[in-house]
Amino acid sequence: MTILITGGAGFIGSNFVLDWLAQSEETVINLDKLTYAGNLQNLTSLSENPEHIFVEGDFGDVALVNQLLRAHQPRAVLNFAAESHVDRSIHGPGEFIHTNIVGTFNFLECVRAYWSGLAADAKTAFRFLHVSTDEVYGSLSKTDPAFTENNKYEPNSPYSASKAASDHLVRAYHHTYGLPVITTNCSNNYGPFHFPEKLIPLMIVNAQAGKPLPVYGDGQQIRDWLYVKDHCSAIRRVLEAGAVGEVYNVGGWNEKPNLDIVHTVCALLDELKPRADGKPYNEQITYVTDRPGHDRRYAIDARKIESQLGWKPAETFETGIRKTVQWYLDNPEWVANVQSGSYKDWVNRQYGDQAPAAAGVAA
Repeated sequence: MTILITGGAGFIGSNFVLDWLAQSEETVINLDKLTYAGNLQNLTSLSENPEHIFVEGDFGDVALVNQLLRAHQPRAVLNFAAESHVDRSIHGPGEFIHTNIVGTFNFLECVRAYWSGLAADAKTAFRFLHVSTDEVYGSLSKTDPAFTENNKYEPNSPYSASKAASDHLVRAYHHTYGLPVITTNCSNNYGPFHFPEKLIPLMIVNAQAGKPLPVYGDGQQIRDWLYVKDHCSAIRRVLEAGAVGEVYNVGGWNEKPNLDIVHTVCALLDELKPRADGKPYNEQITYVTDRPGHDRRYAIDARKIESQLGWKPAETFETGIRKTVQWYLDNPEWVANVQSGSYKDWVNRQYGDQAPAAAGVAA
């Protein structure tokens, strides 16, 4: 048996591949374009594992995807591939439209053709699992109830709008063609292998380098935080038992303001790797101009996946963030390798003189 994964060298995708192969002997065909956020170093532990077959390429490349589907006959396809950074989408929305909408459309067409040609039993058992985000639902006030699967879509950034469009395409392919799809919408992930343009890894990396810890606006933007390995276990459960055509919200039940996250990271670093001068890391916090259209609050109601599929997160935020900070302290070579020249150039374009080492400060 085989599954095909797109975006399996990225943050969430690589964690999923590692966890999958730690628990299963089922072969993974891993298709990833290896953009700045895709990193084969995440998967070095699988270099001798014959059940991991990596293919460098674009999930929107029709000829390549058709070839992979014919050759490997996967029983399921999991779509992690996406451009996913809000700030980058503000400065360059075209790439998000091309990847998240056009790419998803091309990929769906390939999968639909493959699925249509399967034998009856294989056709019934096949699944297309689309991994999406809570950002498609828009922004909440402090008193609004958390997002459920029935919330209407109100995306507010080019990124979230492009992901919303991809979700709609996936839904349409089920209702129009019968493609057996399932969609998951997750809250903010954190954990190992997270590219340091996002809030938590950026704070860890900048703090150690003695650089500013940039916080957008007043830092009171609220997010629900989900440890990435909990997200991976949720996806495995949805693939195993999720109902065709359904949507499952995946959250960590950990709503926290960004500024609280930064102070938590600083406190852990004070404990685990104190500054040489003995001063607290929170002295490095710097406030920068808020980004345009910044959503104030996201919150996931994850009761459906718990009640129907029996899944809930294993990590609290306190246990997950400690594991995350420790992982970055233990893997300085990985951090150094992902901080390429092109990444630094983008940071300078984004933040200019405000905070030269800042990026992704409000995930």
